[in-house]
Amino acid sequence: MNAIVSQVAEVPATAAPQRNRWWRIRGELSARQVGWLAVCGLSVPLLLWWLCTSVLGLADPLFMPTPEDVLRRIGHWALEGSLLADAAISIYRVMAGFGLAALFALPLGLYLGTYKPVQALLEPLLDFIRYMPAVAFIPLIMLWVGIDEGSKVLIIFIGTFFQMTLMVAEDVRRVPMAQIEAAQTMGASRGEIVQLVIWRSAGPALWDTLRITCGWAWTYLVVAELVAASSGLGYAILRAQRYMQIDTIFAGILLIGLIGLLTDQLFRWVGRRAFHWQKR
Repeated sequence: MNAIVSQVAEVPATAAPQRNRWWRIRGELSARQVGWLAVCGLSVPLLLWWLCTSVLGLADPLFMPTPEDVLRRIGHWALEGSLLADAAISIYRVMAGFGLAALFALPLGLYLGTYKPVQALLEPLLDFIRYMPAVAFIPLIMLWVGIDEGSKVLIIFIGTFFQMTLMVAEDVRRVPMAQIEAAQTMGASRGEIVQLVIWRSAGPALWDTLRITCGWAWTYLVVAELVAASSGLGYAILRAQRYMQIDTIFAGILLIGLIGLLTDQLFRWVGRRAFHWQKR
């Protein structure tokens, strides 16, 4: 068996047929190919939705509106003048909760991943709390914080902070020990190792963690706007549910997904420029 593996490892990469270049493990695609595949991935579900509702009529319009109905609802929502305000307040709530979580999670995760006593002391507690659903804290948050903007931001913070902290700690632990030992050999102090070796080496992974957890923050928006909200995309979805306005529900969901996608792409763009030295 080992002989077979060694023979396979010795086969040059050029021996692979050109027609299989797309399916190479961790292969590369051009920017144009990536763009076309992304367009196809986004367009196919929308096309199927249009065919099932508008063309074939396989779904009851009461429960599954057509894409045309949803677009009309978005246009009406914008003309009413509340769409931009709802989107703006939702973006503020998500970014405030996410930013607050990152402010505390990054340094705490750095210490968790660097020092074993901190990990032994705090990681079991964080593991215990992160399995608690954020929605279960709503009654307590309403009693302790009230029903203003702070309560909505706090719900998003609770839903994001604990997972983010543990992911940051794991990113820090993946820094190669050889880099730390090399810095120690050259006489670097403990603070210099943390700041100049661990922090910088883990930078790309930490940025990806922030990007992923920002997506999680958006998933808590509707839960956060359960707390006595009078505006926001999540609030519009909950209000539409009471009046069976399914097209508004679809519109709100699609708008949240679109804003989240744009946020994700912004994170990717910044990451490519901030860590341009990183190999793909």
